[in-house]
Amino acid sequence: MELRHLRYFVAVAEEGSLKLAADKRLHTAQPSLSRQIRDLECEVGTQLLQRSARGVELTAAGRAFLDHARQSLAQAEAAVEAARRIAQPVKPVFAVGFLTGHESDCIPPTTNILRDDLPNLEVRVFSGFSVDLADDLLHGKLDIAFLRREPNPELEYRTIIRESLVAILPCDHRLAARESIDPRDLIGETFIGISPVPRILRRVVSQYLDRSDVRITPHLEIDNFAMAISLVGSTRGVALLPASIDSYLPPSIVSRSLNGEQPMVDLVLGFHKANKSPILEKFLLRLVDLSAQIASRGKADR
Repeated sequence: MELRHLRYFVAVAEEGSLKLAADKRLHTAQPSLSRQIRDLECEVGTQLLQRSARGVELTAAGRAFLDHARQSLAQAEAAVEAARRIAQPVKPVFAVGFLTGHESDCIPPTTNILRDDLPNLEVRVFSGFSVDLADDLLHGKLDIAFLRREPNPELEYRTIIRESLVAILPCDHRLAARESIDPRDLIGETFIGISPVPRILRRVVSQYLDRSDVRITPHLEIDNFAMAISLVGSTRGVALLPASIDSYLPPSIVSRSLNGEQPMVDLVLGFHKANKSPILEKFLLRLVDLSAQIASRGKADR
């Protein structure tokens, strides 16, 4: 008795028809399937199936045989899978989250470091808002994430880079001719603010304007780089964003530094304090190298 005999028998029993089993499940000719079933019955020594007006039905012996046939097939499949796992061990997975807008600077150095140290590692990458990445760290969906310093006692952060904010505006805007922009010059302009979702960036912008004694009500609010670039171009407005946006700007949009005490925002590497992954431990040993590579990429783009 061979496994194919069991597979054929189970297919016929479940379909209730030799024709359906042959065409739908087994992709073989019905006469050939009938011969295989007869051979099986001969080896078992009793009739397992009988024809009826409704198709094919199991005999009492067939019903008893069906349960064991299914178990045998399941055990055979489990044996094959176990052998494959031994021959080709499953790669460990390391999930990394990236703050939207920072992918181009952070992903290449991160994946390079992981591949250099752990060539058999499967790296999965995700991007999103900082608050969502922090939540994914808390729930174990991510091993590490590049994000803002979201307040949570269960997360630990390491500073990767500190970047200043810049003003972005159309290249033919009246303020674009200046090397740097005074925040008071933003009064009366179409100002594009930060939505509550990137709350840390929103707070940094607000604190900078407060220090400069500038009161501006945003005309519109954005929550990512793509939206900011689109609105600046379409409304001829001005937005204050991290300098890393420079690598995404089209020729029609430019960035200018800001006067006064420079508003700064940290990009940090976050991870759950309870994460004892040896992969994480090895990755943290390369943070100095990682920070240097990310900073270098940012300067090259600008």
